[in-house]
Amino acid sequence: MTTPSLSLLQSSGQNQTSLSIVDSMREGNLTTLTKTITPIAIHRSESKNDIIDYTFSKNRSEISTPENNTHTNEFGKGFDIALVKPTFTAAAYNNSFYNFYRLYGNVPAGINVTTGLNLLSSKVTNETTASVSSAFTMLYLLNNLKWLTPDTNITVLTDADVDSGSIFIKNGSNAYDVLILGHQEYVTQQQYNNLKRFVSNGSTMIILDGNVFFAEVKYDRNTKMITLVKGHGWTFNGKSAWKGIGERWANETSQWVGSNYLCYQCITRFAYNPFGYTAHEEQYVTNPNDIILLDYNASLPKNYLLPIKHVVATYELNYHRGKGIALGIYSDDIIANGKFDRYLDSLLLQYSLRLRD
Repeated sequence: MTTPSLSLLQSSGQNQTSLSIVDSMREGNLTTLTKTITPIAIHRSESKNDIIDYTFSKNRSEISTPENNTHTNEFGKGFDIALVKPTFTAAAYNNSFYNFYRLYGNVPAGINVTTGLNLLSSKVTNETTASVSSAFTMLYLLNNLKWLTPDTNITVLTDADVDSGSIFIKNGSNAYDVLILGHQEYVTQQQYNNLKRFVSNGSTMIILDGNVFFAEVKYDRNTKMITLVKGHGWTFNGKSAWKGIGERWANETSQWVGSNYLCYQCITRFAYNPFGYTAHEEQYVTNPNDIILLDYNASLPKNYLLPIKHVVATYELNYHRGKGIALGIYSDDIIANGKFDRYLDSLLLQYSLRLRD
């Protein structure tokens, strides 16, 4: 097992660079953690299980400006990053879709539901609620990226923008180098196709949260309404609804995203949990070409059966000319955690923004 360079772990308090955090994690050097006493504690032992803990002080003064953080010089100019606010998912959670699910949850398969169908449509706005749609995460990331990448161009998009093809320029090539998604649980078919094309064209897509691409909706630009089409256990043709599939594009998503939705709060333990994460909604690895960056070693109840081993991990997957990176967990819950923050920064550096180097 490789030990981090002593020069990177100086007792004088110099920060370890973010790129080496990923290397350390991949080499297994964060297998155990200790509580920190100082704002940033970096402890090196001579044993094979080095203990390294990364924690920001409350005001993040260690990296509060481009002048005093360790990342600024690692970026080139002219990179284009877009954050995508999950506005369709926010609309679905706006007491509409889920009221329908609750009302008709006990309807047997094969029975058509013809009442309460108005609940399967919902108004889309640019406003999002932090609890269900990554709004806080996107705001936090926007501020984080501004100091982390002062020479990059950062754009905030919505699901409707991706649906309309705003992630491409007129000649069909990608408008951005990196696209960051949150809790994109509900998407249109066109949005799904555009995201797949974006990666295929050669750019990087980063997925922060579990439970993505789970259900298909259609979007009416005139009324700004979404309507359920298929997924989340239902199919709706506009006249009646009936019990249907869970994950809308499960096989296709496995091929180009590399994972599928696992479950809601069903994981009993993460044997490797450097960020103190609590089970929420996770993805599990379903593509043999996934490159595991950080395996959380998740355990499920013994009676929970899956067709393959349930590996919950942060991973990367090359797809045609581009790359997808999925955190595998519900990152919204730990977006302000110091250790996770630096790890996420390191992913941006090593696996996306350095693609042009």
